[in-house]
Amino acid sequence: MSARALWIAGILSSLLLAGQTCEARVRLENLCTLQGQQEVNLLGVGLVTGLQGTGDGSKNLATIRALQAALTRMNAPIAATDIQNGNNVAVVFVSMQIPRTGLRRGQKLDCTITAPMGAKSLQGGQLMSTPLTTSNVRDATAWALANGEVIIQDVSRATSGRIIDGASMLRDATPLFMNDQQGSSVTLQIDPHHASFWTSSEVARVVNSEFSFEVGGQQVAKPLSPNAVEVTIPPQYRESPVDFVAQVLDVGIDIPNTQARVVINAKTGTVIVTGEVELSPVIITQKSFSVEVGPNDLLGPGPFVGLVDGQGRQSPQQLKDLVDALNQLRVPAADIIAIIRELHQSGKLHAELVER
Repeated sequence: MSARALWIAGILSSLLLAGQTCEARVRLENLCTLQGQQEVNLLGVGLVTGLQGTGDGSKNLATIRALQAALTRMNAPIAATDIQNGNNVAVVFVSMQIPRTGLRRGQKLDCTITAPMGAKSLQGGQLMSTPLTTSNVRDATAWALANGEVIIQDVSRATSGRIIDGASMLRDATPLFMNDQQGSSVTLQIDPHHASFWTSSEVARVVNSEFSFEVGGQQVAKPLSPNAVEVTIPPQYRESPVDFVAQVLDVGIDIPNTQARVVINAKTGTVIVTGEVELSPVIITQKSFSVEVGPNDLLGPGPFVGLVDGQGRQSPQQLKDLVDALNQLRVPAADIIAIIRELHQSGKLHAELVER
């Protein structure tokens, strides 16, 4: 092979290795959020009108009073006793959620409408303009205004619907990601599913490695807890903290260790195993089968599956091996879930068990 061919082959090999390395790494943006970035729920109480006899009715005093107040605000005052029929009106709860990235004045989002009173259906109704506030009872500031046609997405739940782009922001809602005390640092919050002392330490290490040259070898990142890392903003980025945060969140990290966790959903028969879920030696007997986890001399005669390595020595047992063995025996999903629960109760399952 010529020198040029060898050179080209070397370049291709380097590119392939680089591609594999990139695939094995995860951007911090997919693992972390900034402290101060949080979703905010806005709530309000309004009136849906234009219903075809499926509203709250005249027996709901709250509905009659709300309609009276609405008419008064529109310079059409009327006594509550003069409202004889409220079948075309319904009192509703209105809610929307500001995403953690924030919203600017004039931006619109969908809002959810639910009827808490006696309405039978909101089909065809129109929400009157309703101010939305935060859940803080001391703050009556209106952050958004909702109105529009209610769309029923599930006919079996006709008292709940949505208004597409029905809530319009009245003011800016900008997340405050700078730490209040220092003002020159941000805190990375690690996803709870990946939070651990190892992950926190590794996040700090890769951030320090990325910015080591720019800050003269100083440490800009410091792990605070299994789910938090504080990052000091270098002086050259103080005027553009957003640029610095963007670079930090773009840093890659090797796929972090995940906590050993088993998630089961008995309703759907789903079992999800994360991390390396190990089992202690145990014998499982249920109905017409037996399964041995550990040395194959634990179990006497009878149908069983021994989970050992090729040389007969006990190897670290994984839940995946057990599930594979149970599948070989064609054990129903409900029985597999029952076995996992018993293993957890007996202390033989070394993982967190989460039931949906």
